[in-house]
Amino acid sequence: MSLHLRAARLQRPRIPTLLSAFLTLLNDRLSESIVFPLLPFLLASFNADGRTLGLLAGSYALAQFAATPLIGALSDRYGRRPVIATCVGGSVLGLGLFALTVSLDWPAGASLPLMLLFLARLIDGVSGGTAATASAVLADITPPEKRAKAFGLIGVAFGLGFIVGPFLGGQLARINVTVPVWAATGFAVVNLLVVLGLLPETHPADERRAMPRKRDLNPLAQVIKVTANPAVGRLCLSFFLFFLAFNGFTAILVLYFKQQFNWGPELASTAFLIVGIVATVVQGGLIGPLVKRLGEWRLTLIGLSLVITGCLLIPSTSAQQAQQGVFSAVAILATGTGLVTPSLRSLVSRRLNSEGQGAALGSLQALQSFGSFLGPPLAGLSYDLLGQTSPFLVSAGLLIAVTLLVGGTPRLQRSD
Repeated sequence: MSLHLRAARLQRPRIPTLLSAFLTLLNDRLSESIVFPLLPFLLASFNADGRTLGLLAGSYALAQFAATPLIGALSDRYGRRPVIATCVGGSVLGLGLFALTVSLDWPAGASLPLMLLFLARLIDGVSGGTAATASAVLADITPPEKRAKAFGLIGVAFGLGFIVGPFLGGQLARINVTVPVWAATGFAVVNLLVVLGLLPETHPADERRAMPRKRDLNPLAQVIKVTANPAVGRLCLSFFLFFLAFNGFTAILVLYFKQQFNWGPELASTAFLIVGIVATVVQGGLIGPLVKRLGEWRLTLIGLSLVITGCLLIPSTSAQQAQQGVFSAVAILATGTGLVTPSLRSLVSRRLNSEGQGAALGSLQALQSFGSFLGPPLAGLSYDLLGQTSPFLVSAGLLIAVTLLVGGTPRLQRSD
């Protein structure tokens, strides 16, 4: 394609396109950050044990893990607009079904509402590939030399979602615990209307790709391939175990707050609001200067030590000092996670040549989703069978193993 034609195609109506992409990215995080802290309260009428909560929390990640490669391939083949519209429509359906199910008065012992809740989470998870496609829209309309700035919208949307979601959920739950879920559904409806009304197609027909082979859409195939790579296999295993542990104990966190400290939705959501604020500050402003000063390897180890500390502080907090202890612990957790995730990704990236970057970094997302699926059910099972503090102790043990794996990785000559 000539430079002139390419430049002309990039001169699309940028404000409607950017607005559509931004709202889609925001909706992707906002719906999850509103609903997740309220799950134990929403489940209270159906089944309040840790196993059910863990499976429900993990089902979203499982569906996302399975569907994301296909969604990316469909957007390359058929265009961004129909894929984003379909995914946001799926989000409306999943959230709406969830909101309706928790709002109805079901007979005691009925199994149908739990089945509907799992179906709703799976639908929402399958539709959760919107972030990758919205990012592709930004790449389509932005020249390569300006993409870093355009991709800043992703961080802004995610940070805003992690802050606004828990705050909104906690405030609306004062009215009724189901109201925040309806609010999340309403925002998804607005997102869908904006996409249908304003988003143009940004992926030209002559740049479309054929659908890949079925085996190339298998998320496990790329995961196995990258973990077998001697250059990054150890770090990829560390990445998987980190999210297995982290998403395990955070999935039962609110249930622990509810049963141990008798917290309601507002205090539980406040804990996640603190996480959102701290993580946004760390990843949005501090990570760059810290990497230059300390390097990714040191930052990963520092971050892991902070996550382990926060993980162990929570079960050691007494009921008399619950707010002070928990809020301090989650702030430490958020700081550590904000350091570990980008630093560990960078360590993997720096050990690969340019040809292996895309597949490996894409596989890291798959590993994250897979860990996010396995962690919550295992933590819920531990919570029920071994005691309320057991998920924190098991997760701390896994994080110590991650520290040993990263610490034993040979360091590169330069920044780590």
